[in-house]
Amino acid sequence: MSELADRISSWIAERVREAGCEGAVLGLSGGVDSAVVGALAARAVGEKALGIVMPCESAVEDVEHAHLVAKAVGLEAITVDLDAAFHELERTLGADTPDVPRMARANLKPRLRMTTLYYHANLRRALVVGTSNRSETMLGYFTKHGDGAADILPIGGLYKRDVRGLARELGVPDVVIAKPPSAGLMPGQTDEGEIGLTYDEIDSCVAAIDSGNVSGVDAGTLEKVRGLIACSTHKRAPAPVFKP
Repeated sequence: MSELADRISSWIAERVREAGCEGAVLGLSGGVDSAVVGALAARAVGEKALGIVMPCESAVEDVEHAHLVAKAVGLEAITVDLDAAFHELERTLGADTPDVPRMARANLKPRLRMTTLYYHANLRRALVVGTSNRSETMLGYFTKHGDGAADILPIGGLYKRDVRGLARELGVPDVVIAKPPSAGLMPGQTDEGEIGLTYDEIDSCVAAIDSGNVSGVDAGTLEKVRGLIACSTHKRAPAPVFKP
């Protein structure tokens, strides 16, 4: 894990240099994925790395954990409270009415956060560093043009189990590593509860698919994972272009 951390940090630094940028900006959610990316970014570009905590109807605990992570890994962090902007956008769109589907409303939050990240990246001549891991990316468990939008994805090739191992190596607080993963879009929401699978099950299936050998995984679970991968293909592909 020590070698992996060094390799990813060097990779981030190289991507920043190649882009002609000076730093890295990322969203700090209080979860383990953004904690690991924050630690790696701080290693890569030092004081040129910025973590942004963006509460938007967020649990107080998540905000506290985000700042706890920043202090633990030596990452500069600021808070941009998006509650007022979110509620104003709701009113403008008419999304504050009961008949609006819950995900249409909820997905406004990650898209506001990504707007905030790119604004600060422009100010600092920085890249926006995404925090998605391979397990959730393959299942499409992210908001298109929201938390799925980024310039680079340092942990995009790592399964959730690998992210947790890297977190321990990087000194991420245990309370953050152990907490149930959540997108934080709705009260009480957890990743595993919403997906209907544990990350251990997801990791095993995605790793088996990646290896080309699925003989060792549960057939029912594998079918569900393959279905999620198939229906989220559009999230991972560039927009189709009509060719005249």
